[in-house]
This record gives sequence, C-alpha cells and structure tokens, in this order.
Amino acid sequence: MQLVGMLDSPFVRRAAISLRLLGLSFEHRSISVFSTFEQFRAINPVVKAPTLVCDDGTVLMDSTLIVDHAQAVAGRSLFPVEPSARLRDLCLTGLALAACEKTVQIVYERNLRPQEKQHQPWVDRVLGQLNTAYAELERELAAAPLATPDERTITQGGLSAAVAWTFTQFILPDAVRPADFPLLAAYTAQAEQLPVFVGAPLV
Repeated sequence: MQLVGMLDSPFVRRAAISLRLLGLSFEHRSISVFSTFEQFRAINPVVKAPTLVCDDGTVLMDSTLIVDHAQAVAGRSLFPVEPSARLRDLCLTGLALAACEKTVQIVYERNLRPQEKQHQPWVDRVLGQLNTAYAELERELAAAPLATPDERTITQGGLSAAVAWTFTQFILPDAVRPADFPLLAAYTAQAEQLPVFVGAPLV
C-alpha cells in the first residue's frame, strides 16, 4: 500500500498513525496537493489527501474510509468493541475531525483568500465552531478521562483528538488557548511521545 500526502495534514497523519498501530506495512509518499499538484493528480485525478493506493491498485480517499479499509485488512478495529464505549469513541473522533476541518477552513481563508475579500463574520463563526469542538472534547475527557495513551490500547478517538490538537496548535497557535483545555493538552503531550506518533511527525 501507498499512503500519499503530507504529514502536515491532520487527515494524512491520522491515517498514517492508524496504519502503523494496525501493524500494516505501507510506503508513505510525501506529495503535496499544492506544490506538486500534477504529480499528485497522476496518482489520484481528484487530488485529495490522504490518498491510499491499495495493493490491487484501488485508490481510496478520505481518512475515515482509509482507516475503515485498514481495519478490515488488519482484522481488528481501533474502536472499542463494547457498544457504549464504541459510541463514545465515535463521538470523540467526530469532534476531533470537526476541529481539523474548522482549522483548515481558517487557514485557507487567511492564506489563500486575498485580504480584501476575507469575511470576518465568517472567520469568527468558524473560530467559534473550532473552540466549541475542543470544548466538547475537554468536557468528554473531564466526564470520563481517556486512559494514559499506549500503543496497545489507544483508540481512534484518542488518536484523532491528539492529532487534531497538535495540528491546531501548530498551525493556528492564536486560535485556541491550551490553558482553556488542560486535559486535552496533557493527553496530547503524552500521545505525542509514543513511537507511532514520533514516527509520523507533523513537521
């Protein structure tokens, strides 16, 4: 398998760490959807990261679909088996992915749209959604703390939350204050020490 995309994308990084946790071997091709657009398009005409080129040549897009396929290949899931625990982990994953999406929206608005065409009410709305996603994650962790992250037991919810937090703090350090989300910040700091995280660095 080949995983295509830059690790500065939280969606690519989430997929890479998930593949590693599942024990699947893959080649990571660090190709940008911006600076190497044509090279990416030769692999996937839609030019969407992450892209997974499967062993039979099938091209998959979207980190959630890639993780789902990887779990089927590995024969195990990164989500808990018990229904209520699985439901909560799906909730955590959804909040983390929302935080990633809102971070990306703000970055695109600031970096790709001309200054005179930026719409501050829209940016404020997305910033509100971003902070709300992290507030909900913090609330979930306060209600039922995640176990200390370990490569044998970390779930997709914990993995995704950590990847999202690191991404937002790196690319939008002024948008979300760590002091407002101490449980999430502490959990992420521990997760980032795991070899699978270290082996898929954001930068």
